[in-house]
Amino acid sequence: MGLRVVVMGVSGSGKTTVGRLLADRLGVEYGDADDFHTPENRAKLQAGTPLTDDDRMPWLTAIGQWLGERASSGAVVSCSALKRRYRDVIRSHAPDIKLLYCEGSIELITDRVANRSGHFMPPSLLESQFAELEPPADERAFVADIARAPEAIVDDFLATVLSSPRDKSE
Repeated sequence: MGLRVVVMGVSGSGKTTVGRLLADRLGVEYGDADDFHTPENRAKLQAGTPLTDDDRMPWLTAIGQWLGERASSGAVVSCSALKRRYRDVIRSHAPDIKLLYCEGSIELITDRVANRSGHFMPPSLLESQFAELEPPADERAFVADIARAPEAIVDDFLATVLSSPRDKSE
Protein backbone atom coordinates (compact mmCIF):
# COMPACT_ATOMS: atom_id res chain seq x y z
CA MET A 1 0.00 0.00 0.00
CA GLY A 2 1.40 3.38 -0.99
CA LEU A 3 1.43 6.42 1.25
CA ARG A 4 -1.33 8.86 0.26
CA VAL A 5 -1.21 12.35 1.73
CA VAL A 6 -3.53 15.34 1.65
CA VAL A 7 -1.61 18.55 2.32
CA MET A 8 -4.32 20.87 3.59
CA GLY A 9 -4.79 24.48 4.65
CA VAL A 10 -6.20 27.79 3.52
CA SER A 11 -5.12 29.43 0.30
CA GLY A 12 -1.61 30.83 0.63
CA SER A 13 -0.55 28.45 3.41
CA GLY A 14 2.15 26.86 1.26
CA LYS A 15 0.36 23.57 0.68
CA THR A 16 1.33 23.46 -3.03
CA THR A 17 5.02 24.04 -2.27
CA VAL A 18 5.00 21.50 0.56
CA GLY A 19 2.93 19.01 -1.46
CA ARG A 20 5.21 19.10 -4.49
CA LEU A 21 8.30 18.77 -2.33
CA LEU A 22 6.77 15.85 -0.42
CA ALA A 23 5.73 14.06 -3.63
CA ASP A 24 9.24 14.51 -5.03
CA ARG A 25 10.80 13.12 -1.85
CA LEU A 26 8.44 10.12 -1.87
CA GLY A 27 8.76 9.58 -5.62
CA VAL A 28 4.98 9.61 -6.09
CA GLU A 29 2.52 11.46 -8.29
CA TYR A 30 1.45 14.95 -7.21
CA GLY A 31 -1.98 16.47 -7.71
CA ASP A 32 -3.08 20.03 -7.08
CA ALA A 33 -6.72 20.31 -6.05
CA ASP A 34 -7.03 23.50 -8.11
CA ASP A 35 -6.75 21.29 -11.20
CA PHE A 36 -9.82 19.29 -10.12
CA HIS A 37 -12.16 22.32 -10.04
CA THR A 38 -14.88 22.60 -12.64
CA PRO A 39 -14.77 25.63 -14.97
CA GLU A 40 -17.83 26.96 -13.11
CA ASN A 41 -16.03 26.79 -9.76
CA ARG A 42 -12.98 28.55 -11.21
CA ALA A 43 -15.19 31.33 -12.58
CA LYS A 44 -16.84 31.80 -9.18
CA LEU A 45 -13.49 31.95 -7.39
CA GLN A 46 -12.03 34.39 -9.92
CA ALA A 47 -15.07 36.61 -9.38
CA GLY A 48 -14.46 36.54 -5.61
CA THR A 49 -17.51 34.38 -4.90
CA PRO A 50 -17.02 31.70 -2.24
CA LEU A 51 -18.01 28.19 -3.28
CA THR A 52 -21.01 26.47 -1.73
CA ASP A 53 -20.89 22.94 -0.36
CA ASP A 54 -22.84 21.84 -3.46
CA ASP A 55 -20.11 23.38 -5.63
CA ARG A 56 -17.43 21.52 -3.68
CA MET A 57 -18.88 17.99 -3.69
CA PRO A 58 -17.93 16.98 -7.27
CA TRP A 59 -14.50 18.54 -6.69
CA LEU A 60 -13.89 16.66 -3.44
CA THR A 61 -15.20 13.43 -4.96
CA ALA A 62 -12.81 13.77 -7.90
CA ILE A 63 -9.88 14.31 -5.51
CA GLY A 64 -10.89 11.30 -3.42
CA GLN A 65 -11.25 9.12 -6.51
CA TRP A 66 -7.85 10.26 -7.79
CA LEU A 67 -6.26 9.27 -4.48
CA GLY A 68 -8.26 6.05 -4.38
CA GLU A 69 -6.85 5.05 -7.78
CA ARG A 70 -3.33 5.43 -6.39
CA ALA A 71 -3.64 3.06 -3.42
CA SER A 72 -0.71 0.90 -4.48
CA SER A 73 1.59 3.61 -5.82
CA GLY A 74 0.90 6.37 -3.33
CA ALA A 75 0.25 10.05 -4.12
CA VAL A 76 0.22 13.52 -2.64
CA VAL A 77 -2.49 16.10 -3.26
CA SER A 78 -2.66 19.69 -2.03
CA CYS A 79 -6.24 20.61 -1.15
CA SER A 80 -7.75 23.19 1.17
CA ALA A 81 -10.01 20.49 2.74
CA LEU A 82 -11.20 23.13 5.18
CA LYS A 83 -13.98 21.20 6.88
CA ARG A 84 -14.10 17.75 8.46
CA ARG A 85 -16.95 16.70 6.18
CA TYR A 86 -14.86 17.67 3.13
CA ARG A 87 -12.03 15.48 4.35
CA ASP A 88 -14.57 12.72 5.00
CA VAL A 89 -15.63 12.84 1.32
CA ILE A 90 -12.00 12.37 0.30
CA ARG A 91 -11.56 9.61 2.91
CA SER A 92 -14.62 7.78 1.58
CA HIS A 93 -12.49 6.98 -1.50
CA ALA A 94 -9.09 6.72 0.23
CA PRO A 95 -9.68 5.80 3.89
CA ASP A 96 -6.02 5.60 4.89
CA ILE A 97 -4.93 9.09 3.82
CA LYS A 98 -2.57 11.04 6.02
CA LEU A 99 -3.24 14.72 6.65
CA LEU A 100 -0.48 17.30 6.70
CA TYR A 101 -2.10 20.54 7.90
CA CYS A 102 -0.25 23.74 6.94
CA GLU A 103 -1.15 26.09 9.78
CA GLY A 104 -0.34 29.79 10.02
CA SER A 105 -1.65 33.16 11.10
CA ILE A 106 -4.02 35.14 8.94
CA GLU A 107 -1.47 37.96 8.87
CA LEU A 108 1.31 35.78 7.46
CA ILE A 109 -0.98 34.14 4.92
CA THR A 110 -2.56 37.43 3.81
CA ASP A 111 0.92 38.79 3.16
CA ARG A 112 1.83 35.71 1.13
CA VAL A 113 -1.35 35.85 -0.97
CA ALA A 114 -1.00 39.58 -1.60
CA ASN A 115 2.53 39.05 -2.93
CA ARG A 116 1.95 36.11 -5.28
CA SER A 117 0.99 36.30 -8.91
CA GLY A 118 -0.78 34.07 -11.38
CA HIS A 119 -3.23 32.46 -8.97
CA PHE A 120 -7.00 32.58 -9.48
CA MET A 121 -7.81 32.83 -5.75
CA PRO A 122 -8.08 36.50 -4.73
CA PRO A 123 -6.89 37.63 -1.27
CA SER A 124 -10.42 38.85 -0.53
CA LEU A 125 -11.58 35.25 -0.02
CA LEU A 126 -9.06 34.51 2.74
CA GLU A 127 -11.34 35.74 5.50
CA SER A 128 -14.09 33.37 4.37
CA GLN A 129 -11.61 30.49 4.27
CA PHE A 130 -10.48 31.14 7.84
CA ALA A 131 -14.15 31.38 8.90
CA GLU A 132 -14.84 27.99 7.29
CA LEU A 133 -11.69 26.27 8.59
CA GLU A 134 -12.19 23.33 10.93
CA PRO A 135 -8.67 22.29 11.95
CA PRO A 136 -8.27 18.50 12.07
CA ALA A 137 -8.29 18.20 15.86
CA ASP A 138 -9.18 14.51 16.17
CA GLU A 139 -7.99 13.21 12.80
CA ARG A 140 -4.38 12.37 13.69
CA ALA A 141 -3.11 15.09 11.40
CA PHE A 142 0.47 16.29 11.30
CA VAL A 143 0.30 20.03 12.04
CA ALA A 144 3.02 22.10 10.38
CA ASP A 145 3.90 25.68 11.32
CA ILE A 146 4.17 27.40 7.92
CA ALA A 147 6.61 29.96 9.29
CA ARG A 148 9.15 27.12 8.99
CA ALA A 149 10.90 26.23 5.73
CA PRO A 150 8.99 23.80 3.48
CA GLU A 151 11.97 21.41 3.53
CA ALA A 152 11.87 21.29 7.34
CA ILE A 153 8.11 20.64 7.27
CA VAL A 154 8.57 17.72 4.87
CA ASP A 155 11.52 16.34 6.87
CA ASP A 156 9.50 16.41 10.11
CA PHE A 157 6.40 14.94 8.47
CA LEU A 158 8.34 12.06 6.94
CA ALA A 159 10.23 11.39 10.17
CA THR A 160 6.92 11.23 12.06
CA VAL A 161 5.01 9.13 9.53
CA LEU A 162 7.83 6.75 8.72
CA SER A 163 8.68 6.18 12.41
CA SER A 164 5.14 5.09 13.24
CA PRO A 165 4.99 1.25 13.38
CA ARG A 166 1.55 1.30 11.75
CA ASP A 167 2.84 3.31 8.76
CA LYS A 168 6.11 1.53 8.02
CA SER A 169 4.40 -0.94 5.68
CA GLU A 170 2.93 1.86 3.64
